Amino acid sequence: MTLIKSISGIRGTIGGAPGDALTPVDTVKFAAAFGTWIKARKGKKVVIGRDARPSGEMVSQLVAATLQGLGLHVVDLGLSTTPTVELAVTLEKAGGGIILTASHNPVQWNALKLLNEKGEFISAEDGAVVLQLAQKESFNFAPVELLGSYLKNDTYIQKHIQLILKYKLVDVKAIRNSKFKIAVDAVNSTGGIAVPRLLKALGVKNVVELYCEPNGKFPHNPEPLPEHLKKISSVVKKQRCDLGIVVDPDVDRLALIQEDGKPFGEEYTLVAVADYILRKKKGNTVSNLSSTRALRDVTELHNGLYHAAAVGEVNVVNKMKETGAVIGGEGNGGVIVPDFHYGRDALMGIALFLSHLAKSKLKASELRKTYPAYFISKNKIELTPQINVDAVLEKIKSKYAHENINTTDGVKIDFEKEKEWVHLRKSNTEPIIRIYAESENEQKANELAQRIINDIKEIIGQ
Repeated sequence: MTLIKSISGIRGTIGGAPGDALTPVDTVKFAAAFGTWIKARKGKKVVIGRDARPSGEMVSQLVAATLQGLGLHVVDLGLSTTPTVELAVTLEKAGGGIILTASHNPVQWNALKLLNEKGEFISAEDGAVVLQLAQKESFNFAPVELLGSYLKNDTYIQKHIQLILKYKLVDVKAIRNSKFKIAVDAVNSTGGIAVPRLLKALGVKNVVELYCEPNGKFPHNPEPLPEHLKKISSVVKKQRCDLGIVVDPDVDRLALIQEDGKPFGEEYTLVAVADYILRKKKGNTVSNLSSTRALRDVTELHNGLYHAAAVGEVNVVNKMKETGAVIGGEGNGGVIVPDFHYGRDALMGIALFLSHLAKSKLKASELRKTYPAYFISKNKIELTPQINVDAVLEKIKSKYAHENINTTDGVKIDFEKEKEWVHLRKSNTEPIIRIYAESENEQKANELAQRIINDIKEIIGQ
């Protein structure tokens, strides 16, 4: 059993002993800590919503009752998506929100992800305060006459869709006129509610639904990676679909399948949407340090400036605000459109990508070929607990000091001449260095990663 407490929330496996897993005791304690933090900031209302995993209803009831016990008013969206909850926080003028989802983790996991009054993930500083409140159990529950209220509101997915339809760069007419045939894999979670409904609203009449029953029974590993998407790839090709759309259980990551059954590339979801946005308005872009260089290439082609942030959505959002970016996100299929809201939103990503595809009059595979071709090799090297990982990274940094070095988040070495990079980050929970390398093809990316792995082994004497 596993329980992981962090500044962004608490997540763990269901069942087991308190303190060792996400038990009712841990859920109540953490919800109480967050509710106490909300009250300290004069908040009176909290929005909650969940994905479809089987533990969701139980966890939701525990969270709602705890918040009511503190005297807070709860608006429960029920089965919802992460970006929908984010939007609802601001529309409800709430003091914060809790998304009950373990995102791409397997079905035995669940989590409480915490939002501030802007509908954005709380900062590291605020997260540390919540963790301290939970540890000290510094809660003061309300007397009976001051208990909070509870309201169920299942209208927000539709409100979310209506806001997308009104967004100025979403071209409903072009999408409708393209008469797309689209397959959807929603991994039997809340994307099964939201994505087909969005497509219908966009004028897509021919939708092939695959795993769109929100019963939480994930038919495959829920992380939208190519190795988990063989079924939809086959369906897209056999049924001659124009596109396949894949979302994770809480609908903040978007992966696409081309009409030939091949992945468009999760890294390239953001690249394509950014290209479309930048054709319409000038500006800067942001992604994290482990995302493809293709976003930088496309940004510079449109005379914008690209900026890299530390890994993590909150870091990307902060960098976007700092640089005035018009589009940003992460290479895991996360698209953030800041003048809509500062959160990864697969539904908005779908609407913008389809607008781009429709107006380009290209097939998905043809559109993909218009972008720079890169390949990312993802590796890790395990170290013994006695090894000083920071010292290892410092020596790597010194060895490649003649290259372009970024130390915002670990060490990233940018080999400008070869148009390739390697990013080294240490794990916060175990003695592991994660090594991501990107080059123009798989062989070169793997060779670059192996060169750095050999450097590390030489440093530690292996």
